[in-house]
Amino acid sequence: MGLTGARPGVTGDSTSLPAPRSDTRVPPSSPQIEDRGVDPTPSTDRPTHCAPPMPAHTDVLEQRLLADPRLLREIANAVGGPFHVLFPERVSGNITAFQSVFTESGVDGFVYFGKKANKAACVARACAHSGAGIDVASTGELVAALGQGVRGEDLMVTGPAKSDELLWLAARHRSLIAIDALDELDRLAALELPVRVLLRVLPEASTSRFGLDPMELEQAIQAIAAPITLSGFSFHLSGYDAVARAEQAAALVGHCRRARANGHPAETISIGGGFGVDYLDAATWAQFQNTVEDSWFHTNPPGDYYPYHFPVAGAAMLAAILAHNGLAALLRDNGIRLAIEPGRALLDRAGSSVFRVQGVKTRTVQGNPYDILTVDGTSLSLSEQWFDSEYLPDPVLWPQSPGHRTPTCVGATTCLESDLLSRRRIPLPRRARTGDLLVYPNTAGYQMDSNESPFHELPLPPKVVLRAGADRPRWSLDSTAR
Repeated sequence: MGLTGARPGVTGDSTSLPAPRSDTRVPPSSPQIEDRGVDPTPSTDRPTHCAPPMPAHTDVLEQRLLADPRLLREIANAVGGPFHVLFPERVSGNITAFQSVFTESGVDGFVYFGKKANKAACVARACAHSGAGIDVASTGELVAALGQGVRGEDLMVTGPAKSDELLWLAARHRSLIAIDALDELDRLAALELPVRVLLRVLPEASTSRFGLDPMELEQAIQAIAAPITLSGFSFHLSGYDAVARAEQAAALVGHCRRARANGHPAETISIGGGFGVDYLDAATWAQFQNTVEDSWFHTNPPGDYYPYHFPVAGAAMLAAILAHNGLAALLRDNGIRLAIEPGRALLDRAGSSVFRVQGVKTRTVQGNPYDILTVDGTSLSLSEQWFDSEYLPDPVLWPQSPGHRTPTCVGATTCLESDLLSRRRIPLPRRARTGDLLVYPNTAGYQMDSNESPFHELPLPPKVVLRAGADRPRWSLDSTAR
């Protein structure tokens, strides 16, 4: 399954950019795709050699950005290349939704943002402002979280074979450390510092390389002594099964009871992340799944896809977990705090990726013309493309105007044949022109950070922070881009 993946400090909202060129022509030797103004084709009809439309759910602030006649162009002019836009207010709203589920369920719960999903400073700052912690797995992530105001005791340190530096820094800041191997306990003990730990449990029948098996778990419980405190247990599951998470959480309550019998407080369990995100409506996703054809793709179609429609997503999935077999009551009755570590779900509709069209050429498949765009970035900025998959939500062609529906795939500005942002032929509402912008929606979760690389010595796309204003949105560069 696909995963879910330096600019000067420029700030402003009034810089102008000349309008995009409208005189781009298809070379005479290329098959022509006419741009006739209003598309006469009914919305239910489309060329057979392209995919159906797959518009994404979007945040209100993104809708305002796309509707503004100048703002995107102003940002593109100031940045001078591809960029990512982030909406931290949406992050705060997603955090609040999870926190509300805990409150409504009467469960003592705490949200840790899985920082690997996005490096932006504005996201970590939103966590600090919203009373959320951060799940970190490196000294860099830990320092970045502290730098945005998240307190050390609100950090959870995860990951395998943690470095001595990370363990020392985490202990100094009183962070909660998820122990993945017995030697980590030995190295923590050698520090002689007070430290709180969770023991990461290897789920039964799991082939994961992470976590402690039953024998290691028992050894760890027996070995833990002051100044190390056993605060509880954790686990991580692949996939997005709410029932499996609820049942594994109930098993960890049993671990807490047994640890308490040995004198440990064991008051916390963490169920990790894996909270689904709903990118597309049910009908769109069903149509794609039921009718997908090789003929929709410029090159070989992907082998697998993220579940882009998720009927019980995000905070609603947490509510389903707590409701299964009375888990909420079990946690309350045993005085146990439930920790969660969502990444993608806290970034749902919290950002987009913007590319400028640098070139347009036309090709044919079985006599049918379609366009291949070249944009000023790479597919490393859409991490899904690098996992034998495809990022399915359609990009928005900006500026938005009437036109003739045009099957279009999107290539990157590199010399790699496989470097395509969209292999499938998307039915853009009009022909793209050099200078137009393509806005890929809902990319904040993993897409814009997981595989970024300055390949060809191209600069990494900077992150732009967009906030609501009284009259129009206001933007600035994220501190990671300065």
